[in-house]
Amino acid sequence: MSDIQAGLFPESTPAVTTSNVAEQAAALRTTIRRYDHEYYVLDAPSVPDSEYDRVFRELKALEEAHPALITPDSPTQRVGGAAMSGLLPVRHRIPMLSIETETDITPQGAHNFDARVRKKLGLLPEDAAIEYAAELKFDGLALSLRYEHGQLIQAATRGDGEVGEDVTHNIRTIRQIPLQLHGAAPEVLEVRGEVYMSRPDFERYNASQREQGKATLVNPRNGAAGSIRQLDPRLAAQRPLSFFAYGLGETKGWEVPPTHAQVLDALKDFGFPVCQGRTVGVGPESLAAFHQAIAAKRDQLTYDIDGVVYKVNRLDLQRELGFRSREPNWAVAHKFPAQEEMTVLEQIDVQVGRTGAITPVARLKPVFVGGVTVTNATLHNQDEIDRKDVRIGDTVVVRRAGDVIPEVVSVVAERRPANARPYILLDAIGHACPICGSHAVRLPDEAAVRCTGGLFCPAQRKQAILHFASRRAMDIEGLGEKLVDQLVDSHLVAMLADIYHLDLETFSGLDRMAEKSAQNLLDALQHSKQTTLNRFIYALGIRNVGEATAKDLARYFGKLEALQAASAEALQQVPDVGPVVARSIAEFFAEPHNREVISKLVEAGIRWPESEGQPASSGQLEGKTFVLTGTLPTMSRDDAKERIEAAGGKVSGSVSKKTSYVVAGSEAGSKLTKAQELGLTILDEAGLLSLLAE
Repeated sequence: MSDIQAGLFPESTPAVTTSNVAEQAAALRTTIRRYDHEYYVLDAPSVPDSEYDRVFRELKALEEAHPALITPDSPTQRVGGAAMSGLLPVRHRIPMLSIETETDITPQGAHNFDARVRKKLGLLPEDAAIEYAAELKFDGLALSLRYEHGQLIQAATRGDGEVGEDVTHNIRTIRQIPLQLHGAAPEVLEVRGEVYMSRPDFERYNASQREQGKATLVNPRNGAAGSIRQLDPRLAAQRPLSFFAYGLGETKGWEVPPTHAQVLDALKDFGFPVCQGRTVGVGPESLAAFHQAIAAKRDQLTYDIDGVVYKVNRLDLQRELGFRSREPNWAVAHKFPAQEEMTVLEQIDVQVGRTGAITPVARLKPVFVGGVTVTNATLHNQDEIDRKDVRIGDTVVVRRAGDVIPEVVSVVAERRPANARPYILLDAIGHACPICGSHAVRLPDEAAVRCTGGLFCPAQRKQAILHFASRRAMDIEGLGEKLVDQLVDSHLVAMLADIYHLDLETFSGLDRMAEKSAQNLLDALQHSKQTTLNRFIYALGIRNVGEATAKDLARYFGKLEALQAASAEALQQVPDVGPVVARSIAEFFAEPHNREVISKLVEAGIRWPESEGQPASSGQLEGKTFVLTGTLPTMSRDDAKERIEAAGGKVSGSVSKKTSYVVAGSEAGSKLTKAQELGLTILDEAGLLSLLAE
């Protein structure tokens, strides 16, 4: 499309000679064929739908203005997509035709369609309103399923509308599609519908692919199309596909219901999934209301749609209306605003989140997409930048759906500037947090780059205070989220230790803070100064350091000074501390800003026993690892954990072959199932108490 964007084929075409128009049409046909090949054959679209539609409309307008230019092989004379080599061709007994698109996305679009239908039927203004069926326009792959005497014998893609591809071997892997029809089956029943991939399934599949270092899918529609065209059904079976039935092809030995809505009801009775997002209404007002209602909840759906479809409900009227070119006069697709558009990525900035994650943000040339003007889009992390090969100056495809943060979906590589260079986030920020200047690192097992100044960084201040005050850390009752927001936003707390220097008058002056509540908070702050080393270590919020690890560190080093001085190698001598956790700890204490905050906290009066170092417990559960799951009859999970640890045992959050016992209460979930699969010893509360009493 670079030739079009460069102005060779402008959207507003000036007066030109016949030869120029012919060249223009030929170039547009070539471009559309390439886009078709990328999408239908390679399963790797380079431009969003909106760009494809724009080029297609331009060619169609030229051909309508100059009918002599229409060629038999023009994309406007076919639905799109040719059979791939390796899949057998299937000639459709009844063609799978396309539906005209109503480009006016306002309510007027419904009135335009109704006016065309009434004119075609020769109705006068005083004649009765027409009954319509309205349904969703799915964003997947059109499919025809042929059943003979109730058995699925063939599945075929749309192809060019006349000839598609035999994909029966892959369709059989989709469990939503019945292999045997329910009830009394016709001699022949061809069902038309859409194969799609839901957004949750798409996200889960891509997450799994990333974990395995494999290629991800561009979007759910691309995933559905590529899956169905796999030659090996085992590969298709790995893709989470779904199906909706929405129409008929050839039928024999069946009395077809008189309306489209009744056809869909009958298909549901035969065992097909039929979308419930449909209605029957009278007149264009009902269609416009349906379009508006679906648009409002579009982003709440679990699958992608790009509009709604209106159909004259009575099949006898459909037959009377007939077809124009290769499109029915009795149906139209009424689209929504495009959710994907192309624009230029002008710069990459960064944001620091509450947990210290440093996220790259694309600054875009403003583009109207999803109903709003978008100027920023998330790039997620360095892995996503590398996977999509995003560079400053690139032309990119941007997606926005509802309130979801816009994201860069892909790059249009053919439009890349010659001077564009790979973007390395750590290099771009000089390996330092742009907010506080602390060292920025990326741990081996994480995708995110993080600021190491967790206690000092203003971007992380609220999160650091909330974690510090939590029940299992310093246990400062009353210091909740709303109060922390007030303290930080009003600049009363600039550093963690500042909370210990606030007085009764200051707390009482805050919103919804009575004097008694303020006094209780002051008492809780004072009480929290007497703590234990392991609680203090956990309260610091060191990445990857939970309660159990904090206890191991306190037990091993005994003093905070010894822990602060430990190298990553020394830290790995602590039980269950591996290289990733060791590096997190070492990076945290190597940051001068964090050590400064710790010093201020000690100066504020926080104390713990001078040395908590002690030999490993010699309790009866020494060396044993427990996993707790479900609800115990008399003990809370915290009580059970404390008693196990007091007896020398360890409590883990996950089940593995190294687990000694799984303690299961009521409503135990997947941990119990896994324990049973591994043949582990499973205890109830009575069994645990018996073990503790030995």
